[in-house]
Amino acid sequence: MIHNLSYRAFVYGTENEEKVREAICTILPTAAPEKEITEGYHKNQVIILQGKITRKREIKDFLEKLNTIKPSTKKRILGELEDRMDERGNLFLRFDKQRAYLGDIKLVEHGDSLHLKLKIAAYPARKEEALKVARQIFED
Repeated sequence: MIHNLSYRAFVYGTENEEKVREAICTILPTAAPEKEITEGYHKNQVIILQGKITRKREIKDFLEKLNTIKPSTKKRILGELEDRMDERGNLFLRFDKQRAYLGDIKLVEHGDSLHLKLKIAAYPARKEEALKVARQIFED
């Protein structure tokens, strides 16, 4: 159902890197993010934690984790699938970092979040086909 999953989170100066790593692992239990240090707009240090999951077992773990989200969150994702998916079948989701650290998976719109890009396995690789597969994922 999912070819691969890319993720990214920014760690700002006021945040604890280990806590952000734990937040990532709440959603992606097998995540082992790579660390990149960059400079923010105000010359402050920003750490980017990112990675890609391609193993079927790890993707299955993520899908099992998705089954634990609130029904209202699943319903919201289903209602917004068209807007959250690009023409190549990539589904974009953002989850609250602080809530994930506390064990709660909450969908958000703001940029200070855990960014996920799911490459939906659809043939042919068109948005219409990917939407059908994505609906199956979130309706279960």
